[in-house]
Amino acid sequence: MQNVVKSVVMICPIFSAVQSLPVLAQNEPTLQGLWEIIQQQQAEIDDLREQLAVTEVNINGTNERIQKTEQIVEATGDYIESLEVPDPSASRTSLGGYGELHYNNLSANDSALDTEKIDYHRFVLFLGHEFNDRVSFFSELEVEHSLAGDDKPGEVELEQAFVNFSMNNNVSAQGGLFLLPLGILNETHEPPTFYGVERNDVESIIIPSTWWEAGVGLNGNFANGLSWNAAFHSGLEMSTSGSSAFRVRSGRQKVAEALASNFASTFRLRYTGVPGLELSASYQYQSDPSQVPGDGLDSGDFFTAHVIYQRGFFSLRALYAGWSFDGFAVKGAGADKQSGWYVEPSFRLNPEWGVYTRYEDVEGARIQDVFAQWEAGFNYYPVPNVALKFDYRKRTHDLFTADGRDFNGFDMGIGYQF
Repeated sequence: MQNVVKSVVMICPIFSAVQSLPVLAQNEPTLQGLWEIIQQQQAEIDDLREQLAVTEVNINGTNERIQKTEQIVEATGDYIESLEVPDPSASRTSLGGYGELHYNNLSANDSALDTEKIDYHRFVLFLGHEFNDRVSFFSELEVEHSLAGDDKPGEVELEQAFVNFSMNNNVSAQGGLFLLPLGILNETHEPPTFYGVERNDVESIIIPSTWWEAGVGLNGNFANGLSWNAAFHSGLEMSTSGSSAFRVRSGRQKVAEALASNFASTFRLRYTGVPGLELSASYQYQSDPSQVPGDGLDSGDFFTAHVIYQRGFFSLRALYAGWSFDGFAVKGAGADKQSGWYVEPSFRLNPEWGVYTRYEDVEGARIQDVFAQWEAGFNYYPVPNVALKFDYRKRTHDLFTADGRDFNGFDMGIGYQF
C-alpha cells in the first residue's frame, strides 16, 4: 500500500509537467510563471504526503487490531481446551418407573371375609445404563404397600438387576436377576398396559407374577417375526406341609439367599409376524421344586400359551397355564395338577376410554384357589401413560367348603408409568 502511494506521488508531478509542455511551447512562459507552476506542484506533493501519512497510521492501527484479535482468539481457544469435557456416558443413563393405588370394596358370603381397604400397592423405579452400544444394565426396585419392616405389610424388593450383552442384531445374552419369559403380565405389568385394578388371578396364582429368578439367558429373533428365549436360573422352594403346601406363589425365593441345590430352565417361542397378532408359548422344567430330595415333591413341568389379537379398537387376550408335578406327596394332596385360563375381550371407544370384560377359571393347590370369576370394567386415560380404573367382580368357588369366600364387589384405582 505504501509503495503504491509513493509511486502516485512521484508520477503526479511528472504527469503535470508533461501536460504543461504544450502550453510552455506555445506561450513561452516567463521564469515567474515557471516558479508558480513549481509552487503549485509542490503544494500538491505536500498534500499527497499528508494523505500518505494518514494512510500509514490507519494501516498501523489496523495491524494492531488484528494482532489483538489474534491474541483474543488464541486465549479463547486455550480457555475452551482447559474446560472439563462432560462424560458422554452420562446421557446413557435412564430413569423410569410406575405405581398404582387401589381401593377394594368386596362383600363375601362370610361377612368376616369382607374387604374394604385402600392401598398404595406398588411404587417402582427403573434405572438403566448403556455402557456402550453392546453392553447395558437394567434394574427395577419396588416398594409394596408403602411401608416395609417389622410388622409392616410391605416389602422392598429388587425385581430386576441384570446386564445385557448384545452379540449381534439378532442375538443377545443376559446375566443377573431378571423376569422370566412367561405369560403376558410377568414381563409387561405397568398399570396402563392392562385392564382391571388388580392383575388377573391366573397370572397371579398359576403364573406367580411378578416372578423373577437369577441366572443366565439367551434371546434371539428372526426377520419373519419369530423370536425365542432360553434361560437357566434358580428354582422354586415350595413347601410340602402347612397352609401354603404345594402353592407355587409361596415357593418363589425372590433370590434372597435362595437355595440353589436344584436349578430350573425356561424356554419360549413367540410369533409377531402378522400386524396386531401375538402368539406365544413357554415351557419350564423344575428339577426339584422343593429343593429337598425325597420329600414327595420331585419335579415340575410347566406350560403356558397365550394369544393377543388387536384390530382397530377391538382387542382380545386369552391365556392358558398349567403345572404337572411329580412325587407321592404332591399327588396324595391332589395338587399335582394346577391350571388356569382366561379370556378377555376389550374395546377402545376412543383414545381416552376403554371397556373390557374377563372370565377366568383357576384350579390351584388350595381350596380358596379353586374358583371361577367374572369381571367387567373400564379404563380412562387422561394421557397415554396414566390410567384411572374401575371394575366389578363376582367370584364363585367350586368347592362347597370354600363357598363362604364367594364375593362380589368393585375396585377403583389409578396407575401410571414413565
